[in-house]
Parts: sequence; structure tokens; C-alpha cells
Amino acid sequence: MTFILGGAQTDFARNFAREGADLAAVVGEVIDDALAAAGVETRDVGAIHVGNAFGELFVQQAQMGALPATARPALWGVPAARHEAACASGSIALLAAMAELEAGRVDCALVVGVEQERNVPGDVAARHMGTAAWTGHEGEGARFLWPHMFAAIADEVDRRHGLDERHLAAIAELNLAAARRNPRAQARAWSFAPDAFGAAWRDDARNPAIEGRLRRLDCGQVTDGVVALVVASPRFAAARCAREIDGVARITGWGHRTAGLGLADKLARSAGAPYLLPHVRDTITDAYRRAGVAGPEALDGAEVHDCFTITEYVALDHLGLTAPGESWRAIEDGTIAPGGRFPVNPSGGLIGQGHPVGASGVRMVLDAARQVEGAAGEYQVPGARRFATLNIGGSATTACAFVVARGS
Repeated sequence: MTFILGGAQTDFARNFAREGADLAAVVGEVIDDALAAAGVETRDVGAIHVGNAFGELFVQQAQMGALPATARPALWGVPAARHEAACASGSIALLAAMAELEAGRVDCALVVGVEQERNVPGDVAARHMGTAAWTGHEGEGARFLWPHMFAAIADEVDRRHGLDERHLAAIAELNLAAARRNPRAQARAWSFAPDAFGAAWRDDARNPAIEGRLRRLDCGQVTDGVVALVVASPRFAAARCAREIDGVARITGWGHRTAGLGLADKLARSAGAPYLLPHVRDTITDAYRRAGVAGPEALDGAEVHDCFTITEYVALDHLGLTAPGESWRAIEDGTIAPGGRFPVNPSGGLIGQGHPVGASGVRMVLDAARQVEGAAGEYQVPGARRFATLNIGGSATTACAFVVARGS
């Protein structure tokens, strides 16, 4: 069991380049805030794990594992590593920190997710992020590779089970509405016409098609962001936590599976299977099993990967909220809405809060911890005690899930 002693994040509406911010300086600020929230000092940190996907491309910076020590010299000499798994980079960094804690190598670790993406034009950003697909083998004719790839996933869902775009519009509407309640969300100040998610959804002037059937409001945002978590062993948490230990968030279950790069291969392998992405379903059930829960009925909600609306749509049945292929039921009956039996992305998700790629997995876990500790503010799910996360990288090439709980 891994305890989450505290965490912090930047305002995802920030544009680091526009404000002239140095990335290392921003990392240092977030580390300071996370350590303060956790009630620990730099000398307590035994290891550092950094999630970053595209540093070499966006900011021409490798060796991202050294950013924390660069920003805060008190961390010089602390073992550190950078982890890359596209959009799941932050989750892989957290899993590495957990492994060190569970092995007894360290008792307290710092996990940092960091990505700067808004310093280049949108089409350049799309090319940079496209390197997480199978380069030279897929999406070669697409202008925007990831919308193209996830439009193909939407087409496959439609072929197998049917897909109504009204359900995708409903996901976008829920997540963008949730962002208004989150003071750190990139889209919190955005406004939309009353019919934006209804009659105007297919209006090419107001909601243009990006690739295939996916439109602008189907898509997550290009985002700058840094997130940090302080995680600790039960021994360290019991000795050092200033709060009642029963009220401190802890990770009780996790899952991690990796498939091949190619989307076509993934879809071919699942032909005839109940789930579109069986390894993603296995990731989730692994997390449930390790947490000692049977399924979503034992949880109070989830933060899931919604780089596009179809990604969240697919996540709903894979979480076990509906039978395979029937994700639409959880949308139509209000299951995933605020006040529903299983709210999904109350923070706004990637579409509403933002998607700094290497930081998103860490942010999801931080938001899950906020929920179970009753610290989510205006987007709090009342009475939440157990929350899940689902973070994917590429076309679900890497899948990671966590169950975060309060109390035993």
C-alpha cells in the first residue's frame, strides 16, 4: 500500500512560453507546494520519478529526471529517473516510485509529471505527439494524427455496436461543464452557446470536423502543466503524517498492461471479443483485484482518460459500468453525471481540465486523492471514499489504472 501524503499542480490555463516562465522554475514551485502539502522536506525524499513524454521535441530537453535537482539544489544526489509512455508517462513514473517503496529501498518518493506543449504552433504540436504512434506504419496521410487514430476507434465501435454522436456530445458537455467548477482547469472560463452540444454539434462553422467523425469539441486540449505527488510507505506515513492516518489517501490497487504500437493490430486481436481493448479491461480488473473490490459498484467515481470523447466512451464499459458495447446506457441514465451513482471526470478530465501529456496520469491520481479526502472543492463528489483512475498512452498501447481510497 502506498500513501499519498500531498500534491500540487499548476493552473492548466497557463501558457509557460507566453508568460516567459522557465520550465525548471515552474517545476521547482510545484515541488515546493507538494512538499508543503505533504508536510515533508527535501531531505525526506529518497527517490524522484519524473513522467515526461516529449521533452526532446517541444523544448529540446532530454534528461528530464534531473529537472527537480536543477530547480532545487537540495535535491542534488537524490536518485532520479525520467519515464516515457506517451500519455501514460506520469502513471509509469508513479508505478516506479511505488515499486521502490514496496521493495523497501526508500520510504518517501517524489513523483513529478511535466509537459510543455503550447510553445509551438498547433500543427507542429500534433506532429510531435504523433511520434507516439507506430511511426511510418499508420496515420501517414493524416494532418492531425491522434484525432485520425481515435476517429478510427470510433468507427470500429460503430461497426461492432453502433455509435450515436449525441453520446459523444454529451461527454464533451459534461466534462466542459465540470471544468467550470475547477479553479485549475484550462477551460473553466470558456463559454458555449445553448445549442453547442445539440443542434450545432454538426455545424462545420461552429464545431468543425478535425479528422473523420471527430469534431473540435470531441478533442482534448494542448496544455502546459506540472503536477507533483509525495508518496510514502505505511511506516513513513504513520510516523510523519500530521493528520489522522485513516483520513490520508492511499493507493490500494493498480493495473498496468502494454500492447503493441499499431492500432490495427489491437483491433484485429480483439475481433470477436466482448471488449474492444481487452488489455485495457484487464488493466482495470487487475486494479480492482489488487484493491480487493469486485467492480465499480464498490467505487464512488473515476478520473479517466478522455483525450477524445470516444476514449471516455470506450472506458465506460471497460470499467464495468455497462455490458460490453453498451457505454451509452451510462450516459443516458445519468450514471456518470454529477450526482449520478458513478461520476466520471468531475475535475473536467482532459477535455475540460487539460492534457499536459506527461503529467496527466499524476494529475488523475492527485484528483482521486482530493476526492477521497474531501478536498476537491466545488467538484467534490459527496462522501467519496474510493476512486479509480484510468490513464492510457498512444492508441491504448500503455494502460494504467489505480484505485485510491481513504481508510482501510
